[in-house]
Amino acid sequence: MRIHDGANPEAGASGGDEEMVEASELRHRHRGESKEEEEGEETGGETTASIERAFEGKRVPGWREQLTFRAFAVSLVLSVLFNVIVMKFGLTTGIIPSINVAAGLLGYFFLQTWTKALERVGLLKLPFTRQENTVIQTCVVAASDIAFSGGFGTYLFAMSETIAKQASEANDPQNIKNPKLGWMIGFLFTVSFLGLFAVVPLRKIMIVDYKLIYPSGTATAFLINGFHTPLGDKLAKKQVKTLGKFFLFSFLWGFFQWFYTAGDDCGFQAFPTLGLKAYQNKFFFDFSASYVGIGMICPYIVNISLLLGAILSWGIMWPLIGNQKGNWYSADLPSTSMSGLKGYQVFIMISVILGDGIYNFLKVLIRTVSALTSVLRSKKSTAMIPVSEDDHPTTISLDEERRLEFFYKDQIPKSFSLAGYIAVAAVSIATVPHIFPQLKWYYILVVYVFAPVLAFCNAYGMGLTDWSLASTYGKLAIFTIGAWAGASDGGVLAGLAACGVMMNITSTAADLMQDFKTGYLTLASPRSMFVSQVIGTAMGCVTAPCVFWLFYKAFRDIGSSGSEYPAPYAIVFRNMAILGVDGFSSLPKHCLTLCYVFFAAAILINLVRDLVPKKAARFFPIPMAMAIPFYVGPYFAIDMALGSLALFVWEAVNKAEADALAPAVAAGLICGDGLWTLPQSVLALAKVKPPICMKFLSRTTNAKVDAFIATSS
Repeated sequence: MRIHDGANPEAGASGGDEEMVEASELRHRHRGESKEEEEGEETGGETTASIERAFEGKRVPGWREQLTFRAFAVSLVLSVLFNVIVMKFGLTTGIIPSINVAAGLLGYFFLQTWTKALERVGLLKLPFTRQENTVIQTCVVAASDIAFSGGFGTYLFAMSETIAKQASEANDPQNIKNPKLGWMIGFLFTVSFLGLFAVVPLRKIMIVDYKLIYPSGTATAFLINGFHTPLGDKLAKKQVKTLGKFFLFSFLWGFFQWFYTAGDDCGFQAFPTLGLKAYQNKFFFDFSASYVGIGMICPYIVNISLLLGAILSWGIMWPLIGNQKGNWYSADLPSTSMSGLKGYQVFIMISVILGDGIYNFLKVLIRTVSALTSVLRSKKSTAMIPVSEDDHPTTISLDEERRLEFFYKDQIPKSFSLAGYIAVAAVSIATVPHIFPQLKWYYILVVYVFAPVLAFCNAYGMGLTDWSLASTYGKLAIFTIGAWAGASDGGVLAGLAACGVMMNITSTAADLMQDFKTGYLTLASPRSMFVSQVIGTAMGCVTAPCVFWLFYKAFRDIGSSGSEYPAPYAIVFRNMAILGVDGFSSLPKHCLTLCYVFFAAAILINLVRDLVPKKAARFFPIPMAMAIPFYVGPYFAIDMALGSLALFVWEAVNKAEADALAPAVAAGLICGDGLWTLPQSVLALAKVKPPICMKFLSRTTNAKVDAFIATSS
């Protein structure tokens, strides 16, 4: 989540932008970034930026009233849209942006349109409230998260024969399970709800006692609160109008590009914008509106890290290693062999991901243990973790008083959480081994014993950094369960299935706690948040597999290297499972040494980033982000860098306008391009092919083609 500096109303803001400037200032006061608010807190006085003062006199509906049929109807429509978007990103590059803000914005647009229409004909019975808006956002995010934690671009698809054929070994029947709609839905229903029960008893500790930030949840709450004030309503109309324009542009741009993709390497996505030689090393702009939009959402350092990783790998390392063909690895190997250049790309990427993940896991674990020790020593349930350098206010403000009142009003009994966890775990332990016979019931039992601790760590880490380490905890399960099962008993498939169990628990736990934070700031009941999370998760368990099945049937080359949907992380996860079972014996020459170097480098960079002052730390790249282009290629990093550059220029020209409208522009670009995937899939299923192939050739190749055509005619 990007955090901007406060806007200056006297510089770069015209009268037409007044509400944008005020909204920008309100955002920073809401996050505690305003000097005036800090002074107000120090003196114990009320601040002029009180959120709840704008809602004085408005009744807060009960938790049952917040759960409306219209909210869940809108949530279902949006969950399908965002499942398509998340699925597309998961199957192309694996980079999935936070959709909380976009879900809140689109939820407001749809339900506001609904209620306005009913109001005109005199049929409106219940007004549209910010609590109902929060329910929609929670439900949509929960449903779309299943498209990520369900593993359709990672562990689940890694089980398939398509991915197994690209791996060097373990492609026997006992380590392969091809996707089927029935077992995918059944598996997700048995493992996706456990994380919700694991962290419910910790909501007071996380939100009230520790005062964790949850940046995306806080930003979404600001957005929703702002929409439902008089000023926010004006700004919301501008944001919705802007989103609509870029949504339409992005959708039509995707439709236009489709006409030129009649064959392989055809169309704008194969445009050698930086030259043919650069194109061979995947350096080109592929005209993807989605990734330009993601570039506008992601922090600058993420986009810079991606670009640095792309230059380091495809600009320097892979050409140098490629020159050792015939020396380090056989010159007769196909390009898809894991014993050749592809092996270096995949395993060096894995080493960086593991180095970064293990460092952050240990960092969060140490901070968590330290914090809990401090709480136990003080013997006070109100002890707080020093998550920032600022002291917490000693006097409760009006906002805090109102939030605490409604946060404590509808309690969820701890006995309910414990009983729910045990019941769901028992069903899962009994059911999952029938889906994956290689994953024995006692493997799952061990996972469920340790899962609540890891779920807490992930929820706590997301509260501090906005990063979910669910995939890192999943990788731990791959190595431990895979090694336990062994190669002869389907250890690869067992490790991948255990990864799915662990990822679903830790991911849903962190998402629920983030939604509790959003609900806390919008006065939405914890009970309504929990119920909407459960309903959203149930929606996702059906919609996500159905969307994946649409991709799987529409695009026959899905999962193949070099295709439109290569699913790069699927091959990465499968090779991790093979490593966990067989060790390092199958790696190419010098690959293990390079892996050690990059593993250590990832840890060292993270360590230096944490030790240097904050002003200097922001210039250090993020190893996890650097690793992504190692296998995927630089093209999407170039798209994202252009989106980041566009935002930078916009902020330089009019920062207030950029703060207010950039999220809407990014959401429009992402959603429009994502929605186009649905009709594109339908056209593919109907065997409707594009009429034109736009391909680019070198002068020499073009002369040969012309000569061939001339002789043939």
